[in-house]
Amino acid sequence: MRKVRGTKAKKYAKQFLSLVNLDQVPDIVAKLETVALLMQKERQFRNMLTSPSFKDEERIGVIAYLSEKLVLPEEVKKFLSFLSIEGVLVGLGEIVRYINALYLEAKKKVKGVVTSAVDLPESIKQKIAESLRAITGKEVELQYEVDPSLIGGVRVKVGSTMYDLSIKGQLGLLRDKLIKG
Repeated sequence: MRKVRGTKAKKYAKQFLSLVNLDQVPDIVAKLETVALLMQKERQFRNMLTSPSFKDEERIGVIAYLSEKLVLPEEVKKFLSFLSIEGVLVGLGEIVRYINALYLEAKKKVKGVVTSAVDLPESIKQKIAESLRAITGKEVELQYEVDPSLIGGVRVKVGSTMYDLSIKGQLGLLRDKLIKG
């Protein structure tokens, strides 16, 4: 059982994307995330899929059953079996993160999270999406969250960039300036 980090996870993610149609990726990734989460939460399940105590045939049998229950395409079943035989299935969560990133890159999209103090009307959501599209030059998939502690305004995170236009954030900046003098 080997850890999968950085370039190795990216290599496996690229292999995965070469196996499936790009239009299938969001649905398949959601199912793979379910498997990764189950592996993370259920130690016995993780051990069954990753432990060298089980034969390759036994692990592949479990993967076949899982693939049938989750209605995964044959290519995905083969991919999961390959990861299991390689001893890197334990890194499925990391591989899925790279699959998402490479998929969004291929589709010229980015993901973002908009947090506001109240639920935003559709017109404001549309303006935020248009502004972010203009800033990033890419289509933006936004997730909206409500956090009343922001008092007002919004906080937007796109990739690793944070735009904090909330009252809470502005008060924090003002506090820092007053402390510095």
